[in-house]
Amino acid sequence: AMYNAEIRDNEILYYHEGELVRLTPCGKNAIRFQAFPGGRVLEENYNLMPQEAEAEITDHDHYVTMTCGELTVILNWDGRVSYHRHGQCMFADRPENGFVGRNQLYVSCGDRSWQADVNFTTAPDEKFFGMGHARDNEFDLKGSVIDIKHVNAKTTIPYVYSSRGYGFLWNVPSVGRVEFGKNRTRWHSDCCYAVDYVVIGGTPAEACETLADLTGHAPVMPDWATGFWQCRLRYETQEKLLEVYRKYRELGIPLSAIIVDFFHWTEQGDYKFDPRCWPDVKAMADEIHETGTKLMVSVWPTINEKSENYRYMLDRNMLVRTTRGPNRVFQFQGWQAEIDASNPATRAFVWSKLKENYVDNGVDAFWLDVSEAEIFPEHYDNLITYRGSGEATALLYPYDYARMVYEGFRSMGREDVVTLIRSAYFGSQKYASLVWSGDIPSTFESLRHQVKAGLNMAMCGIPWWNTDIGGFFGGDTQSEYFRELIVRWFQFGLFSPVMRLHGDRIRHYTPDNTLLCPSGDPNEIWSFGEQNFEILKGILQLRENLRPYIGKQMKTASERGWPVMRPMFFADPEDEACWSAEDQYFFGDDILFAPILEQGATARRVYVPAGEWVLTRDGRVYTQGYHTITAELHEFIALVRKGAEVLDAFAL
Repeated sequence: AMYNAEIRDNEILYYHEGELVRLTPCGKNAIRFQAFPGGRVLEENYNLMPQEAEAEITDHDHYVTMTCGELTVILNWDGRVSYHRHGQCMFADRPENGFVGRNQLYVSCGDRSWQADVNFTTAPDEKFFGMGHARDNEFDLKGSVIDIKHVNAKTTIPYVYSSRGYGFLWNVPSVGRVEFGKNRTRWHSDCCYAVDYVVIGGTPAEACETLADLTGHAPVMPDWATGFWQCRLRYETQEKLLEVYRKYRELGIPLSAIIVDFFHWTEQGDYKFDPRCWPDVKAMADEIHETGTKLMVSVWPTINEKSENYRYMLDRNMLVRTTRGPNRVFQFQGWQAEIDASNPATRAFVWSKLKENYVDNGVDAFWLDVSEAEIFPEHYDNLITYRGSGEATALLYPYDYARMVYEGFRSMGREDVVTLIRSAYFGSQKYASLVWSGDIPSTFESLRHQVKAGLNMAMCGIPWWNTDIGGFFGGDTQSEYFRELIVRWFQFGLFSPVMRLHGDRIRHYTPDNTLLCPSGDPNEIWSFGEQNFEILKGILQLRENLRPYIGKQMKTASERGWPVMRPMFFADPEDEACWSAEDQYFFGDDILFAPILEQGATARRVYVPAGEWVLTRDGRVYTQGYHTITAELHEFIALVRKGAEVLDAFAL
């Protein structure tokens, strides 16, 4: 037996130069590695929910093995570990020094916290997918360097699925970095108390199931949310919002939700409507509810001394604190402090305000903007929260923020919760988080990026995801460029888990300068020209037809952890071509969608997988291989698995 290893019931402990390593099974085909540089075990799971799992442990003279299902880890006498599946080594750690020293590299930050680096081997042809979403135009992340942090338009979920048949979950909620290099993969934490990761063996679908077990299953999306959502920056008054709602109603176009954006409030941190612009919210909500439409309202985590809640929250440690300088960490309409959503007392107090001023007046759902939380400058080491130092816990903020709303609604007996939010972390899905990709440009380039961003997010256990249809900024609704873009983006929105129109459109009018944040140009489906209006109306009718199908996929997402928007390799990992199909995807079980992503394009190359696939617009059947398929502006390229019931939704 190895002299410096200790085998206990279902775990291996390994001691090496002050470091303690622990290996435990933690789920189906899942093994957890923890390394404690302080030499003693710290029981901290963060959002991970280890599952009961049996392991077979075998002790040899110079190495120990642990097998959990089809995954095996080998721990050598020198502390090196390697992970194997079906008799093949998938990857191993890669120490900088071949003979001495730890395999994990540490630099003390004081107070028992550490900078940490872990290096792993990588194969030349290995591909990586996941890490949340970003505006990086990358599908396969091999060759990428990714900062582990949340900022506007970038949500980091530090999990990847490898083409070699495993998932890797970095269970360290600190800011850091990962490098998927040609010569190695390196994970770095700026400030942690332990190196902690989970390896999950299995196909893409199997790994998603285990990931959901380990981090939480999303609820079944409420039926109300599967249709079309109307939003813009911003409806300035109750009357303007009702005017839009009434026009949709007159046109006979159902709305899932209509949304009140920011600066409807009296002051940041007040959590209430300004009665000068919103004189009777209850009456407005009652009218909207007549057609089954939901009323959603944006709230921010920002607050300043002008708020009626500021002093109360400050004195009770309900705000994010700083180690140096004032607590104003975000700049928008003046410098703002941020609420500390990790503090249970904060969550209880803020929810009481949300309930009193919004929910009790008919508001059905919340949009949690600026939920990273966004800070300027990004000095996480300057932040202190209930959870601990900002550096060590920065990724947890959106999880706690969504939890506040979910648990608040559930305490009222409400089950149909959906919270639109700009950031997320492992487990956010169990709190009904609908993540959107943030404030992105209104360009074809941006649209191309979003398809890849959505597919990478899909692999991270967050099945509810969407974009601002048309992009958020820079869109000129009077230009031919944008009028083409909005149609192509609506087609992408049709085949997105949630279909939501939003944006700050370039103004062609003189705004009311008495308002802090006046509205951009109109952003409704009749705002982009008569020809587009007819096209978009048809797309919305299709979305209505698809709602039963989408509901079925959402049920699968809840039960099995499978995303609704799925990379091609998800369904057929044995097909090599599926691993490089980066701008087309499965929408649920039976629809293959290939968006047009170039200005002026009316055709594109599509990879059709095994089986027979029916083009929805003309019934033509395609079989496996590459095909060039046309799509004029009023057309899109969607194929349905032959014999699938959903084909009827396209009225063929």
